[in-house]
Amino acid sequence: MPDDDARLDTDPDGPGDAPVVAFFDVDNTLLRGASVYHLGRGARRRGVLTLRDIIRFAWHQARFTAVGENGRHMIGARARALQLIEGHTEDVLESIADEVYDDFIAPRLWPETVELTREHLRKGHEVWLITATPVEVADVIAKRLGLTGAIGTRLESVDGVYTGQLEGPLMHGPHKAVAAEAQALEFGADLEACWAYSDSINDVPLLALVGNRVVVNPDARLAKHARANGWSSLELKPASIRAFRRKVRREAREVKRGG
Repeated sequence: MPDDDARLDTDPDGPGDAPVVAFFDVDNTLLRGASVYHLGRGARRRGVLTLRDIIRFAWHQARFTAVGENGRHMIGARARALQLIEGHTEDVLESIADEVYDDFIAPRLWPETVELTREHLRKGHEVWLITATPVEVADVIAKRLGLTGAIGTRLESVDGVYTGQLEGPLMHGPHKAVAAEAQALEFGADLEACWAYSDSINDVPLLALVGNRVVVNPDARLAKHARANGWSSLELKPASIRAFRRKVRREAREVKRGG
């Protein structure tokens, strides 16, 4: 008898033409820990950061992994991102981002949530990362995983050199929901058919935006919120992952790709 995981369930609604978008948070959802920390490691190796800076990164990484993010973490992330890049060129950051992916990020990706991105791609969905990390890093992760694209914090540059200022808001909290909605509407997607995955209470606006919200290894406050609102909760354990892969196959609307 074939394994359930190898069988595609029948989509009750059948394929359609309207796009469906699945949004995935990165830190502690797709990746264990904070991506900006690994960016700091790469910058340290290039001589962009000092040893004292990398020790500060390590402390934030350990705390973030243990207790999840909060507003202070995000303020710190903004300051560190600006510190990393001020006065350096776009080419330098892109090169560091490629190195960081190979050496630090790829080994720490959760295979289970990466496989969920594949389920959405097989359904014909647009799959976008959405994260507070600099978009240059998010773009590398999305490209290497074969995803549609990434939405991240944009750093201001003039003539290819970063100024140390942000271009627009830090991609965090309600700003994620605003950006996700704009992206979905640009595609002509029905938000009720779209999906979002996150571990953090700060992403409640993003999760509430779509019709299919999934909390992944949620922090305590998000877990409580999810229970109160009947949201799906995913643990990164084999049985839970198999159940959610079947859920995506069964409930996500399939999208016909144009020829």
